[in-house]
Amino acid sequence: MNPAIALPEAPARRRRGRWQLILLIAVVVGPMLLASGMYHWRFWVPDGRSYHGELIGNGLGRTDIGVTAADEHLWQLLVTAPQDCAQECQQLVYLARQIHIGLGREASRAGHALANARPLDDDFATRLEREYPQLQRYGLDADAYARGTHDLGGAQLWIVDPHGNLVLRYDAKANGKQILNDLRHLLKLSKIG
Repeated sequence: MNPAIALPEAPARRRRGRWQLILLIAVVVGPMLLASGMYHWRFWVPDGRSYHGELIGNGLGRTDIGVTAADEHLWQLLVTAPQDCAQECQQLVYLARQIHIGLGREASRAGHALANARPLDDDFATRLEREYPQLQRYGLDADAYARGTHDLGGAQLWIVDPHGNLVLRYDAKANGKQILNDLRHLLKLSKIG
């Protein structure tokens, strides 16, 4: 073989090899850099969502909003009442029970609860004992609730995961069917509780 003929071909092969290496690195590393940039600088992030409540993505748990509760290892529909449990609060307690019933065969994976800061009206307390036998009752520290929720005020309904983390929040005007759909979706995706 003549070495003079092999020399011009070697730099071309090296150049082609470098371009292949650069292309391979771009294909592997490029999507990761793009995804990181999208996350950090919030561009090209879709506005659509599949849930109806307010997503709690900051790692808050029941204890962070002042709820003193025992761990039950179930999904929970938690109604919080930082003031008196007035009309909106009572409506949310009723709604939480109806959603729990609406889960059907998945109802054993969830529960419903009320956390109130002030003592309940005697009539409402006896009605709860009579009509809501499965309702869990917890105490609520109003100061911790105001700090943890940035003083939302009024009764709120929360979906809480089996580890005690707050997942979604709804106000008193929430649609029960949408909450039920959200909870069913969470139960479908979850392997816990």
